[in-house]
Amino acid sequence: MPFSRSTQPPDFPDATSPAPLELLPPKKSMVRSLLAINMFWRTFILLAVLLLGSMLAWLKTMRELEFEPRALQTAQQIAALVNLSRAALQYADPIARVSLLKAMAEQERVRIAPHEPSDRYVLLDDDALDRRIVSALESRLGAGTVVASAVNGEPGLWVGFTINGDPNWLQTDRERFNPGGGRTWLVWLLTTGGVSLAGAALIAGLINRPLKRLLIATSRVREGDFDAGQLDEGGVTGEIREVNIGFNRMAQRLAKIEQDRVVMLAGISHDLRTPLARLRLETEMSVADTDARAHMVADIEQLDRIIDKFLDYARPDHMDLKPVSLNKIVDACCYAVRDHEDMHINVQLPEQLLVMSDATELARVLSNLLENARRYGKTPGTDVADIDIVAKGRDEWVLIKVRDRGPGVSESQLADLAKPFFRGDTARTAATGAGLGLSIVDTAILRMGGVFQLANTRSGGLAAHIKLRRALR
Repeated sequence: MPFSRSTQPPDFPDATSPAPLELLPPKKSMVRSLLAINMFWRTFILLAVLLLGSMLAWLKTMRELEFEPRALQTAQQIAALVNLSRAALQYADPIARVSLLKAMAEQERVRIAPHEPSDRYVLLDDDALDRRIVSALESRLGAGTVVASAVNGEPGLWVGFTINGDPNWLQTDRERFNPGGGRTWLVWLLTTGGVSLAGAALIAGLINRPLKRLLIATSRVREGDFDAGQLDEGGVTGEIREVNIGFNRMAQRLAKIEQDRVVMLAGISHDLRTPLARLRLETEMSVADTDARAHMVADIEQLDRIIDKFLDYARPDHMDLKPVSLNKIVDACCYAVRDHEDMHINVQLPEQLLVMSDATELARVLSNLLENARRYGKTPGTDVADIDIVAKGRDEWVLIKVRDRGPGVSESQLADLAKPFFRGDTARTAATGAGLGLSIVDTAILRMGGVFQLANTRSGGLAAHIKLRRALR
């Protein structure tokens, strides 16, 4: 068997168009990306929007219902304080008036000061509530009433009034008549919103926890680990409990079917080996015609190979993945077929390329692909199958391609070639077999956590693309 090898970085010559495993996934639109978030965040966002919307609606309703009564009550309190202060100062003895002013400032935090023409003041006009209070004060104290938020740079609640025709200021703390300002509402809103979001996260977690467990169990069952995929059948909610019970029964049934399949295939293969051995022995001893004996022995050997395929297909799913040298596996597979004169293999691999796989299974995969190319991928016009084995590392993956230069297959049958017992068109089925070779390859690659795909090349021939995880050195 002619054989050539190169350690130059492969460029996948004559690649498929496009190479199936080298394509990046299509970019999703922003809307689809938002819709593709997991169930926890979707539930959390919906609950958060509902809670925050309800809080804002409640806050708006409360403010609207409180606005008018609060403005009238505040105006009434300020007007009463102004009228009482005016009456107290107007009818107090001039000697006691100084003591009265001092007592009002110390005990009630109300200060009376003369209103000078040079006073600079800032009108109270911060928001709609302040404007409504000023309007109510004007209706109670008169149209010329001045309400300011600061006089000569000193903040507070300043109300201008007259005592016996003399203009005066009454100053008091603004907080006395503004107990529920915007800052209070903001703090309340942030606190309530934080507690509500924490509650929404807790509820979303509780809702999605059974779904997360179901997803993990489904993944394990898909990988063939039926025992590890058991769910708790004593759940709190009836619906989750019924789903878990149904899933466990399904997993048990699948495990039984898989076990029966393995036992059946292994039993059939084992039972056929003994009569085949006897047939071959009798053929060698009793058939005199050399040509007929050779054909009969070839048929028996072909049946023996088919039995081997059945055994490979029935192999258990458990696989211990370890770092494996792809170079050594390829060299071993090529060495095993060195006596075949109808094959020419060109290997192009970088040095020391490690993959996470099972060495025995990976060798079986490459051997099946080489045998498939030898049988069905001979270069047109020759009796030799020209086979290329190339590989390269890409991020955390290793891309491997095994291609021939034969007639290829029709595009409509590419997706079915890896199905068990499927036979392609007449261009690739000249030899007889069980139809399990590519199915065994696909199953083994999936068990190793990789991807397997077939494609026609641009210049003719079939290319098998394998994608396995790259092992760290």
